[in-house]
Parts: sequence; structure tokens; C-alpha cells
Amino acid sequence: MRKTFFTVTLFAALLVAAQEKPIYLNQSNTIEERVEDALSRMTLEEKVAIIHAQSKFSSPGVPKLGIPDVWMTDGPHGIRPEVLWDEWDQAKWTNDSCVAYPALTCLAATWNPELSYLYGKSIGEEARFRKKTVLLGPGVNIYRTPLNGRNFEYMGEDPLLASKMVVPYIQGVQSNGVAACVKHFALNNHEINRHNTNVIVDDRALYEIYLPAFKAAVQEGKAWAIMGAYNLYKNQHACHNQYLLNDILKKEWNFDGVVVSDWGGVHNTEEAIDNGLDMEFGSWTNGLTNGASNAYNYYYLANPYLEKLKNNETSIEILNEKVRRVLRLIFRTEMNTSRPWGSMLTDEHYQAARKIGEEGIVLLKNDGNILPIDIRKAKKIAVIGENAIKMMTVGGGSSSLKVQREVSPLDGIKSRVNDSIEVVYARGYVGDASGEYNGVITGQDLTDNRSKGELIAEAVSLASEADYVIFIGGLNKSAGQDCEDADRISLNLPYDQDELIKRLSAANKNLIVVNISGNAIAMPWVDNVPAIIQDWYLGSEAGNSLAGVLFGDVNPSGKLPFTFLKELEDYSSHKLGEYSGTRVDSIIDIEYKESIFVGYRWSDKNKKDRVLFPFGHGLSYTTFEYSRPTVNKTKIHSNDSINISVRIKNTGKLEGKEVVQLYISDKKSYLPRPVKELKGFEKVSLKPGEEKEVSFSVKKDDLCFFDDKLHEWVAEPGKFEAIIAASATDIKGRVGFELIK
Repeated sequence: MRKTFFTVTLFAALLVAAQEKPIYLNQSNTIEERVEDALSRMTLEEKVAIIHAQSKFSSPGVPKLGIPDVWMTDGPHGIRPEVLWDEWDQAKWTNDSCVAYPALTCLAATWNPELSYLYGKSIGEEARFRKKTVLLGPGVNIYRTPLNGRNFEYMGEDPLLASKMVVPYIQGVQSNGVAACVKHFALNNHEINRHNTNVIVDDRALYEIYLPAFKAAVQEGKAWAIMGAYNLYKNQHACHNQYLLNDILKKEWNFDGVVVSDWGGVHNTEEAIDNGLDMEFGSWTNGLTNGASNAYNYYYLANPYLEKLKNNETSIEILNEKVRRVLRLIFRTEMNTSRPWGSMLTDEHYQAARKIGEEGIVLLKNDGNILPIDIRKAKKIAVIGENAIKMMTVGGGSSSLKVQREVSPLDGIKSRVNDSIEVVYARGYVGDASGEYNGVITGQDLTDNRSKGELIAEAVSLASEADYVIFIGGLNKSAGQDCEDADRISLNLPYDQDELIKRLSAANKNLIVVNISGNAIAMPWVDNVPAIIQDWYLGSEAGNSLAGVLFGDVNPSGKLPFTFLKELEDYSSHKLGEYSGTRVDSIIDIEYKESIFVGYRWSDKNKKDRVLFPFGHGLSYTTFEYSRPTVNKTKIHSNDSINISVRIKNTGKLEGKEVVQLYISDKKSYLPRPVKELKGFEKVSLKPGEEKEVSFSVKKDDLCFFDDKLHEWVAEPGKFEAIIAASATDIKGRVGFELIK
């Protein structure tokens, strides 16, 4: 009897022991407990393996522990099509098409954080459905020069706007158990010589202009990953930079996620070990040449690192810290069993793309209320321009996509008017007739061998016979325009579009110019065109979003996230600062001599008549009236706050949305400060005749500047002014207050 009891007891104990999960697999334990347990079970070789790539877009897990691989995907506007394991060639899957969302310049132009969350959640669902661990986006590099070929991937010139818009995007993506990887940290503000530009910038500009959006991404958005930039800062590449990654990101901001290299951004084993890099991807495979096949074990953080560890040339604790961060990423994503399954190509995703596009479109000019087009009065519309038909989701660099569908502007217009209006089309100019990028083919044949004169003559003829002319041009995603690894050569429109627009304006007074771009352009014809729309790259629903605004189904409410100046030399980066558009092989120093005076901070300080369209500008089909702003107190202490309030009323006949903008002006400071700085905004929806109150709470932190000699933020006691505005130049009211000790 006793022997039987002992046998049963032993069997039960063994059964219980077999059923007990290791700590790292038990989700009732904290992530940190699971990380430490998994770390303790890994060999040296497994630790090194987990911190570098095994293919173009993946890194290994730990098979013996059941820890899965990490899979990256390019964003930030849609999920990149699959490529081969060790090649950039397309894998030619039949189920890797995606929804293309508007470019991030458009998202920023919505000035609507709720839409930013919708964007992140939607694209995160597609990433999750495609079984991705990390979405390589969003990008928040500041708009310094309008020549930057990658500005369309970013969120404009103002650090507060970018900060407020990036946080909900991250939260939306990560609600799916997919990590957002915020890029490119930091100072990646142009594309020419991006691998060999050493940025020289003072700490004031670094902390006040170029870092705040990243800091918000880390401390408010709780981003799980950050991607290093290609450029150098203080003569160290940003992907392994002591100052940016260790001192600022990990120590000052307490970032607990992973630092991922940009593809080809690692250059040195010792710096990659010591200076904050956690995961190495896309190095020129063997670290020396471009294109070596299956050479992942020769990455800087692969065999060269392993040999140093075996020879006791570096600390194992540095490696352990890298591995902890990678494991933390995996537990937050791949090993989070409660994360949702995701979804792909849903009606809801297309609706989100369309809504974001509609709300990001900016009505720059509307003389005589030519817009919206009244279908009841128009009989014939002439649509002119290559961008009316050209697919814009293919090209531009790593953000190039393979979409299920893309509605062109011309098709969107035709679909909207149906048969009620005759719509005729002329090319007008030939830009880039190609339709392929990295193996993705649009299927469009845009070849046109007619001369420039023939194309213009046809366009002018059609324009002269139409009730309205809609010119749809701008830039495209070809090299030298809005495209990675190249910058524009001019602020002017390419392909002689300026001449075409002038001819069209002479042929028809009802000319509407739609500029598709991710950048500002020069407009030498601006006085001759009654209506101008900034349309952006709007993704899958591009044509439908534009048509909604053109015909009044949608009341435009977008506001510019960056300043349009008249000429290239009007930008501080070209007037004062340094910029080089010539490719060189050696390291080149580029000094940001303009310091903090970027965008409207520069134009406020200098000739305002050089502003074509100001930061924050955007018209509506209705009108708004602002009351005089008020404050709840005129003096505040350093631990106090002040409320600024203003009432806004829709005085027009249509429902509309207005972005109420709060700027703060420091009237006297011991260091130079901008005339004013954006410190808050709120988008308000109002029906005709409706009135609402908008209030902003301002604290000491909102009044600070960075003293680079003290290396600290300073709120200097004294007088300030709160400015309520509809744009950086459209001031609606001012009210003063004082910060006292």
C-alpha cells in the first residue's frame, strides 16, 4: 500500500514538474523576469546570433528555447512586398499587396492626432496580418531644406507638431503587438551624401528642433524600437554614436527598446559594440563590399564580435544588455499571445486611407471661391498633367509599395462626376514614363514621343474649351525628386511645368492647380492662378480623396506642416546654413549655421514678404470668427500653469474644421529666441453658426529654451505673450502674462 502511494505521489510530482513552464515562457511573470531567465539559458553564440540579421529582413531567434525570429518590414506608408531571403529581388508572392496610406507629410497636414492613431492602428493591422515583428517607421526628421528627397516621409518643420502626431501613430501600431521603429535618429535632413555627411549643429538646435519628436516617441509613445541614421554626428556614424544613442537616448531618455541600424549604416565593430547599437541589419554583407551573398556571419556584430568576446577583448555585459533589449522586443511582440491577429486589405483600411487623405489636403488659394466645383453649372472639365494618371505608390525608395489598387486623380474625378460632366484629358508634359521600382511594375505604359510643343498645344486647346481646367502636376517619386538617396536640384517644378501652367492660365481663367508632392515648390505663376491645392502622395485612395475636395463632398481642413518660401535662397539652410548637392566620397562637414531658426522661426525673424504660403496655412469652404483670447491669470509661478481660451465660430454656410494654433512669444531672453513658437493646437469641427471654446494649458516647460552652456532647459522669468492664430502669419489675437520666480 505504501509502495503504491509512493509511486502515485512520484508520478504526480513528475507530472506537475513537466507541466510547469520555464519563467521565460510564463506570461504571468513580468517581461523583465522572462528576459533574465531566457538570457541565462543562452550560449554565447546564440547571444551574438540574435543581434544581427540572417536575411534581408529577419534576424534569428533561439530555436532550442522556442524563441521565434524577428521580421522587419519597410513602412511607413504601407507594408512592403516580400523580397527573396538574400536578394532584393521580389519574391513574387501573389498575396503581398497592401493598402497604401497617404505619405506622412499628408498625415502631419491633418493636424489631427486622432487620425494619426487611426493611421498607426490600420497599418499595424496589416503588418500583423503579414506576420511582421517591426514596422520600420514612422519618420520624424525635421524639414530643413525643401530639396531633401525624403521629406515626404516625415512630419514637417515644427518639433511640436511632429511630436504630437508621432505619438498616436506609435500607439496605434503597437496596439497590434507590432513594434514601431521610429527613424532616422538623428539629423538625417538630406539624402545626397547621407552616408558621409558629418553634421555640425549646436546643442540648442539639437535639443530644441531636431530631437523633440524622437523624445516624444520614446517617453510618450513608448516606442519599442529606434532606427539609427546614416549620417555622422561628432564624427561618429549615427548608428553607433555614443552621444546620440548612449548619452541621450538610453541615459537621458531611459529608452528600453532596441536600436536598429539602417540598412548599410554600420561601419565599425568597436563602435557598434560600445556605442549603443543593438541590432545590425543590411550591412554591405561582409562589411567591406556591396553584394556579397549570405555573408551575415561576417557582419560587424557577428563573427568579428564573437572573436573579441572569446578573446576577452570586450565585456560580456555589453552583449547581455543588447540581448536583453532584443528579447524584450520579442516578448512584447512575437511572444505576446494576447496580441490581435491583424487584417489586410479591408474596407475599413481603405476608408481610413481616404479619410486621412481628404483631411490632409491643403487648400492654399481660392480666389473668387472657384472651389468647390459646382456640378450643376459645369458642363466640361479639362484635366491636364501627367500626375493625373501616374501611379505614385511605386518608387521613392524603401517606401515603394505593391498595392492592390490605386485610384488615380483622373479616375477619381471621372468616378465622382459620373456622366453628368464631360471630362477630357491631355498629358501636357512628359515626366518619368517608367513604371518599375525594385521589381514592382505598375503595368502602365506612359510612353509618349510627342514634342513639348505638341503636348502644350493639345493641353491649351482643351483648356480653352472647358468650363474648368484642373492641372494635376508637381513632383513624382523618381530619383532627383521625392525619392530616397537623392535630393532635388531645384525648388522649381520639373519638366517645364511652370511654362505649361502659364499657358493654361492664359487660356482659361478657371484654372485649378493641384500640386502633388512631399515638398514645397516655387510658384512663379501664383498670381495668375485663382485656386491652388497641395495634394501630397495620397496612396490607394488618392483620386477619391482629391475628388471629394474638388467637388465639395469634403470641406478642406488641412494645414501646411512646413513653410513655402518664394525662392530656394529664402530658406535658412541655403541662406545661412550649409548644404551640398554634389556627391563626394569622403566625409563632408555640413554645419547648420542657422541653428534654431528653421522654417517659420526663420521667416518670422527675417523678411516675411518672402513667404509664399506660411506654416499652418490652409483655407476652408466656410469662414471662422475668433474671439479675443483670454487668460485665467496674468502671473504664474514655475510650478503653476495658465489657461488660454478663445471662442471660435463658424460664420459660413458649410460645416467645417479649423485648426486653432497657439504660439508663445518670449518678450525678453538672455539667449536669442524665435519671435514665436508653436506650443499647442486643436482641430475643431463646427456646424454653420456653431461656436465652441478652445482652451490650452501652458506650463513652465512650454516656456523653456535649452541653454547649451548649462546643458539644461531654462524657463527665464519675465513677460510672455500667447498668440492665437490660424497660421504662422494669420494672427487672431494676443494676450500677455508673466512668469515669476
